[in-house]
Amino acid sequence: MFPLPGCCWSEPGDSSHAKYQQRKLHMLKGWRDAVERQLAAANAAIATLEQQIERDSAS
Repeated sequence: MFPLPGCCWSEPGDSSHAKYQQRKLHMLKGWRDAVERQLAAANAAIATLEQQIERDSAS
């Protein structure tokens, strides 16, 4: 009924726990990189629109 301790649970010093933490860190860094790319794209779009608005209002 309950999983055996060695099956699914891992102790903090266990290598499977360390591998899990490394996978999680890799995943979170990937998410952060994706969000940073989206933020850079949004910032570039905002800057471009601001330049166009300034240019059009000066004409």
